[in-house]
This record gives sequence, C-alpha cells and structure tokens, in this order.
Amino acid sequence: MKKILSIVLVLVLAVGLLSGCGGSKGTIKVGILGCHTGEYAQYGMAVQNGVMLYIEKLNASGGVNGKQIETIIYDDKGDGTEAVTAFNRMVDDGITALIGSVLSGSTMAVVGESSLINMPQISASATAAGVTVGEDGKVFTNMFRTCFIDPFQGEKMAQYASEILKAKTAAAIFETGNDYAVGLKDAFVAKCETLGITVVADEGYSKGDKDFKSQLTNINAKGADVIFCPNYYEDDGLIVTQARQIGIKSTFLGGDGWAKVSEYASAADLEGSVYCSPYAPGSSDAVKQFEAEYSAKYNETAGMFAALGYDAAIVMTDALKKAEEKGLKAGKDDYKAAVIDAMKNTSSVGITSTYAFDEFNNPIKQAVIIKIEGGKENFSQMF
Repeated sequence: MKKILSIVLVLVLAVGLLSGCGGSKGTIKVGILGCHTGEYAQYGMAVQNGVMLYIEKLNASGGVNGKQIETIIYDDKGDGTEAVTAFNRMVDDGITALIGSVLSGSTMAVVGESSLINMPQISASATAAGVTVGEDGKVFTNMFRTCFIDPFQGEKMAQYASEILKAKTAAAIFETGNDYAVGLKDAFVAKCETLGITVVADEGYSKGDKDFKSQLTNINAKGADVIFCPNYYEDDGLIVTQARQIGIKSTFLGGDGWAKVSEYASAADLEGSVYCSPYAPGSSDAVKQFEAEYSAKYNETAGMFAALGYDAAIVMTDALKKAEEKGLKAGKDDYKAAVIDAMKNTSSVGITSTYAFDEFNNPIKQAVIIKIEGGKENFSQMF
C-alpha cells in the first residue's frame, strides 16, 4: 500500500510540475479582449476572428517553441469598466500577454492597469493617441498597436483634401463624446487651418442619433467643398444618405471606420467618397491568401479589422517566440519584459505592413486611400 501511495504521489507531483511550466500543460496563455457583443460587436468579432485565424494556423504548425497558444477570451461589451474587470480576470487566469481591446476607450481603461504589471499588450484597432501615451506625456511602454492613430488619419485626409481634391472649404460632422470621432475631427480641423482650408462648419451629434438633417442643413448653407465624417460606418452611411436627400453634393471624406460603409448607403449616394485605411483588399498575394482563408473559415468577407487583428497576432506571437528562445518562464517579469522588448524592436511581416514602431509605440506605415466607385470600396493610392 505504501508503495502504491508513493507512486501516486510521484505522479501527482509530476503533473503539477508539467502544468506549471510555461502555462497550463505546456501552453502559453494569451488574452483576447474586445467588444464581442453589443453595438460595436461587428468590430470586435472581426478582430477576434483575424487573431484566431492566425493563432490556429500557428498552433497547427507546432505553436511557439513547441507550445500551443492557449487563448483566454473575454467580452468587454465596449465598456471601459467591463474591460478592466475582464482584464483582471484574465490575469487571474494566468495570461502572459494581451491582444485587445478593440475600442479606444476600453483599451485606455485597461492600459492603466496593464502598465502597472508590465503586461505585454497590443491592440488592432484602438486609434486614440492616449492609448499609448498617458495624460502626463509618458509612454505606456507595454502597449502597442497595429492601426493608425487618430491624428494621423485626420491630418492625412486634410492633406488629401488640399493636395488631391484642391478643396478650399471644409466641414465636419462627428459624434461628440466618441474618442475616435473627436480625435480624427480635431486633427483634421487643425491641419486644414495650416493648409489654408477654411472650416466653415463643425457639427456634432449624440450617440444613438439617427436624424442628422439639422446638422447637414447648417453645413449645406455654408457650401463646403468637402465634408469630413470621421465616425463608424453605420452612422456614416446614414449621414451620407440624408446629405444627398437635402441636396448636398460635397465630397465626403472619412477615416478607417468607413470600412464596409458600402453596405449602409447606396452606390449613387456614396459615389466619389474617399477614406483612409491601413488595408487594401486584394493588394498582394499575402492579402489574397488571408482573404481566401478568412472567407473559408468564417463564411464572410474579410475587412480591415480582421486584417489588423491578424497582424496583431503575428507581432505578439513573434515576440513570444523571442522570449521563449531565451528559456524564460511564461508569465514571469523577465519573460514579459522580453516580450515587450521584442515588440519594440520587431520587424514582423504582417499582411498590411512590415512592422516597426516609433517612440510612442505606434506603427510606422503609409495610409491606403480607398475610393468608393460603383458601390465598391476600391484601392486608389498610397498617400
């Protein structure tokens, strides 16, 4: 009996040692956080799908250092408080890195917590400048992203309006209280002023509004050459439709939140509209392969959010490989530091860019200009 008990004890200890090495049963735990339900679920699920597509491929090819990536997925519903609660649960679950969140507000709420424990974090889609830089001006050294920042997009579209469209006057219509919309709008207005474009109207609306005719009537009275509409595509589709109904013929401009706007307004109303994006469908063999694999797996067309999620997974798992090569233990402070250092010095090859990061941990990449023609969102140029 004593011999049997000794054997059982040895086996129990062995299992315990194995489960404590590099995460549960030899896995590396990575959190995926985003708005998977609620108003912005279309963005959160696209990012999650892109991340999972890459991680499942990586696991099928042997994982990282022979270890599988184990994903711990939480839904923050697009709410900052929910996001912080979910993150803390993930930490309790033993994650060693985080991909998320999706919206700027949720991500900024989480980075205040993740930076305290130096948790490697990357977002595919949180564009607000404050995601990587605190109000005190200090960079959150653990936080990276694969998307553009809001000021970059606003400035790019002002430059496009000036250099390509030769606009002399502009207007803006944006959702007040939305970090993304306000960030793009403010940068657009500021850049217009330096470029000699007169901003004749600056109209806000509240979250949930469906009738924009009052704001659009004010804009129409001012006769703007271009209208910057830096919101998400459902609102943008309604705004463009209602603008055409009251006779506005100005060219509409947008940020990357316009991706898939062609599903929310008619081809005729959207014709000639332009937005900037980090992603051009069908633009390379790698992109075409990604799109085919995504469509086969999820039975839907891949878009920008899915592509940036895929890239975020590439950057993060490449960094995990570097930490694993050092023989460090997942979850420990030196392991997390090694992952962060690897991301900071990355040369990861994604499908939207070969990545490098600036001093604020923002990606260094060109903007893709998408023009809507015949109801299709077509690559126009790099700008």
